[in-house]
Amino acid sequence: MSQRIGIIGAGISGLSAAQRLIAAGYAVDLFDKGRGPGGRMSTRREQTDDTAYLFDHGAQYFTVRDPRFVSQVEHWVQHGLAARWPEAGPDAFVGTPMMCSPLAHLCERFGVHFGTRIERITGAPGAWHLATENGTFGPYAQVIVAIPAEQASDLLSPWVPDFAQTARAHSSQPCWTTMVSFSEDPPGLPPVTRVPGPVLAWVANNASKPDRAKTSAWVLQATPDWTAAYIDLSREDAAAPMFAAWQALLGHSLPQPVLLKAHLWRYARTGEGVKGRLYDKTLGLGVCGDWLKGPRVEAAWLSGLELAEALLAA
Repeated sequence: MSQRIGIIGAGISGLSAAQRLIAAGYAVDLFDKGRGPGGRMSTRREQTDDTAYLFDHGAQYFTVRDPRFVSQVEHWVQHGLAARWPEAGPDAFVGTPMMCSPLAHLCERFGVHFGTRIERITGAPGAWHLATENGTFGPYAQVIVAIPAEQASDLLSPWVPDFAQTARAHSSQPCWTTMVSFSEDPPGLPPVTRVPGPVLAWVANNASKPDRAKTSAWVLQATPDWTAAYIDLSREDAAAPMFAAWQALLGHSLPQPVLLKAHLWRYARTGEGVKGRLYDKTLGLGVCGDWLKGPRVEAAWLSGLELAEALLAA
């Protein structure tokens, strides 16, 4: 198959599209501005003087419903890349030994260009180029855009204004996440707590997940409303009130953490998508992502798969 395809974004949606296209015989180049695999399924490594801590600081787990995704997750489970996490519910799965493990496996197979921000799509249908600040990649017969709506709109605007408008109409909710570690976990803390707000929405012990190190690693996630109200805080200033909210929820004080650090997911959670994917077969430009299908890992995977199927059908 001589047609080469460029995919912007190596999160779960872009990787799903890549896997299907490569299986069909296409050559694929994947680009991602991040430093490593996972996107919002990434795993964060933090180091103190003598200890490394790993946090699944984005998506906490995923559910499996669609038969196509069931088949994919069964494959991951068989290869030690995913497992059930009963503490979060009977239908909750996580990547193993890290949340990003299934995606890291695919990235290694496909050879992703990490640390590469695509700033423009240039060229013409059938001979697209992807421009970075240091040069261009291409030509590509087709290009897939698999990044958050807010980032996709500028890339799409010169070529498919309707797609760009659809992207601009989909705003994502932000999420402050705080990572907490103690020298020794206090006894009696529940491994998972779903919180009704107003500050926190979720508290989880990463050590309760399968195949995880037993070092202390807690993840606190704020509500969208609280995050939006305090989105301009520094990471230090965001972490402190979230930790205080956890103590208030428990009704008692906690030990002084050895690590307390916040991370802002500016594009954390999308709304309910209605289109599934976007594809202009005349131009050879397609778009996929959870924002087009729904705020779930499964939806992102299916969006990429369905776009790849549309491209193959064309």
